[in-house]
Formats: sequence, C-alpha cells, structure tokens
Amino acid sequence: MDALRRAQEREESPLGRRVLEQIVRNAELAQEEMLPICQDTGVAVIFLEVGQDVHLVGGDLVDALRRGVSEGYREGYLRASMVERPFSARINTRDNTPPIVHMDIVPGDRVRLRLMPKGAGCENVSRLAMLLPGAGREGVIRFVTETVEDAGGKPCPPVIVGVGIGGTAEYAMLLAKKALLRPVGQPHPDAEVAALEAELLRRVNALGIGPQGVGGKVTALAVHVEVFPSHIASLPVAVNIQCHAARVAEAVV
Repeated sequence: MDALRRAQEREESPLGRRVLEQIVRNAELAQEEMLPICQDTGVAVIFLEVGQDVHLVGGDLVDALRRGVSEGYREGYLRASMVERPFSARINTRDNTPPIVHMDIVPGDRVRLRLMPKGAGCENVSRLAMLLPGAGREGVIRFVTETVEDAGGKPCPPVIVGVGIGGTAEYAMLLAKKALLRPVGQPHPDAEVAALEAELLRRVNALGIGPQGVGGKVTALAVHVEVFPSHIASLPVAVNIQCHAARVAEAVV
C-alpha cells in the first residue's frame, strides 16, 4: 500500500494518476469490507521452510496444507480457479486445490509458511531465457525489459517484477517467484545486485506502459532480483511478474 501511494504521488499522467487512485481506494475497501482485493484469488503457492530439528507427527504435511487451502478458500468465499485435466476437460476442483508447495529444509526448530495467491493474468506472462554467458548484464536487462514490454497491460500494472538469474532452468523460475516475497522495494543486500535492480526499474518504467496500461511513468513498483551460481556454459534468466494485488501471508510455528 505504501508503494502504491508513493506511485500515485509521482505519476505524471493524469489518467495514470486516476487509475492509481482507484487501485488504492479498491485496496482500502477490500480491507474495510474483508473482501478480496481482486476477484482472481489465484493459485495457492506455498513456500515452506522446515527446520531440520522439527519432527512433524499426526498426518501427511502436504495433505494438511491441501486441507488448509480447501477450508480457507471455501470459508472465505474465494474464487475456486484450479482445474484438473488442464489440457482437456478442465474440470474445476471446486476448492482451489491442490496448492503448489515449495519446501526447503533449513537450520532450526521452526516451520515458516508463506502463502502467495498468484493470479493468472500476471503468471501467464512469465518467461525464461537460457542466455549464453556472453550476453552478460546487458543481455539480462534487455530480456527483462522486453518481457515487461511484451506483457503490456495484461499483468495489471503497476507490477512487481521478480527476476531469477542462475541455477538451472527450473531453479531460475523458482528464484524469480521467490523474489516476489521480499517487501516491495527492499533492495537486495548485495550492492551489485541492488544496482541491477535499480537499473532494471529505471528501464522498465521508461517503457511508458503505466498503470493498467493506460500510459505513464509508473509501470513497476519494484524489481527484485535473486541470483544463484550457474554452469560455465549458461546464463539462465527467468521473469515472474506480480500484479498490483500483491498478497503474501506468513506464519511461523
């Protein structure tokens, strides 16, 4: 909300500023009335960090997560968007299950759970490029900028752009999504990566797509980059975009 209000102040386009006013008011009403900020309450993406000293008993962990999502979406009257047989019959599962679960074993004796409802408008514009090492920093910037430009107004800007660099194809995509968990606009702790984030944000906002694609200087609220070592022969780069309805909930047990 702070990022959206700051965007409203610095947007120069009258129409773009009006759109941002409506986005902010919509978010305020959603909070006041306990209603979804957007009708697309997305795929339930769960990031789970399990302390290596934790011993879980009483049933299957992933099944417990599935039941939690089922109860939450039904009791909260959230839209059920998941379909079985996505390539053919597309039969709705009726309770938005199953969730997507990413699990890491970490030091400690706690379980950290983060839930991100990810809508399709922004998820559909995700991209992966297996660049050659010679593409370098400028190649990364070009690919990210072109991805946002091609997306245009489809992911409901102003957006948050998650970028994953390195690893393998699937790990770069995971890094890009994990980047969206960071508080909006919080720079990466590594100075070189933070500088890349700032340059990417400048280039993306120079595209002029603007709020909801109506034109303006605020296309993105932030660009978050996560980096992992890669093979000497490759430079994987993934982009995962989050719409302005950026929703993340966290619990630690």
